Amino acid sequence: MKTSRRIDVEETKRIIIVGAGHRSITYAKAILESGLNARITGVADLVESRRNYTAKLFSLKPEQCFSSVDELVSKGRIADAIINGTMDHQHVSTSIPLLELGYDMLLEKPFAVDEEEMWRLVDCVKKNKNKVMICHVLRYAPFYSEIYKKIKEGIIGDILNIQTQEHVSYHHIGIGYVRGKWRNKECCSTTMLLAKCCHDMDMIMWLQNGVRPSRVASFGSNTQFHPGNAPEGSGTRCMVDCAIEESCIYSAKKHYIDHPDRWSFYVWDCFEDGYEATIEEKIHSLETDNIYGKCVYKCDNTTVDHQSVMMEFENGSTATHNMIGGAATGRRAIHIVGTLGEIFGAMEDEKFTIRTINPAPGCEYDEVVVNLGELGDTTGAFGGHGGGDFRLAVDFINFISGKPHSDSCTSIEESIYGHFATYRADSARENGIIEDTLTVLLEKGC
Repeated sequence: MKTSRRIDVEETKRIIIVGAGHRSITYAKAILESGLNARITGVADLVESRRNYTAKLFSLKPEQCFSSVDELVSKGRIADAIINGTMDHQHVSTSIPLLELGYDMLLEKPFAVDEEEMWRLVDCVKKNKNKVMICHVLRYAPFYSEIYKKIKEGIIGDILNIQTQEHVSYHHIGIGYVRGKWRNKECCSTTMLLAKCCHDMDMIMWLQNGVRPSRVASFGSNTQFHPGNAPEGSGTRCMVDCAIEESCIYSAKKHYIDHPDRWSFYVWDCFEDGYEATIEEKIHSLETDNIYGKCVYKCDNTTVDHQSVMMEFENGSTATHNMIGGAATGRRAIHIVGTLGEIFGAMEDEKFTIRTINPAPGCEYDEVVVNLGELGDTTGAFGGHGGGDFRLAVDFINFISGKPHSDSCTSIEESIYGHFATYRADSARENGIIEDTLTVLLEKGC
């Protein structure tokens, strides 16, 4: 009996949350919901209210709560793995001391904000032989994972070109990239392409199945959300001094009061976690110091609101990605053309089309529509990112346990190409040049 209990304890993965934000909590809940042999055994966060909220959520004791990563590190290695959901610019500085202690890690994307940080973290993982998985959650969405399977089966032959599109809805770009946390590099140290389209850039690399990107070019700017576009009569705060609030599609009242649950985990993070603010308190917040109450045309945002990226790969194939912010609806679409056919569709439609070349008389191509709803559950217990959140959390436990995991599982080594191409795309856009990526990748042995 003693031996049996000891084996159970050893097999149970003890996980500590570092940075108790929305993403970390989502993955932690999914891990517990999965029924796998894992439990949350600690939290480290600078904000006391978040520590208290997390402690209550996962029944943690005071001695399992830490006010900083430094305090957590001072205890030595007291668990098996970390869920690191800190802000983008904190990923490397918080990860390295924990990796040095031997922790495995689930690390939110982007895992580094620039090339120097990326190589420093990759070298640390190589030295300490940690198992680090990056949260490229769209790989787990059924839409993309099924497309990946079809390409791997060779249905459309060798890839010639991949086209991806991300239409960022008007309310999404407003909350995150104009008014919010990712509005400029001073706030988060990331660009729009890195913060929002890291998923899409990774998807292109995943579908290319290890072929290295060789050259990158990019164009884009902020053409909508700046003072020069502010309508006549607009104020500085929607609910204070704006004469056109009732007709403005970016009105804070329309977005956050009339739709109280839309992006609530961002808009109302000024209130203590778990506190249910009244409508009067929310209105007062938007009228005073809440950043989300500002006019979208008069914020301190510097991010682009649209950007196009062009890539060439080592085998001669090409890819493009187009991010367009301010669209009526959020939408991710893809079109892959191969030597034998093509695959195209949009994630929100929960289906995609396969067309294969057929030169038979009276025929041009054969067509099959893959309806994801007919394949079974497409959401999992947590429906975020097309059902990917839950599947990623399950794969992480299998990954660090040395058990079989899916093709969607993304180690830090497999995430290098997408990150590196993103850094170089932003450099190409800012400097008006074509950036070489292959030379550095070869030098680094990647």
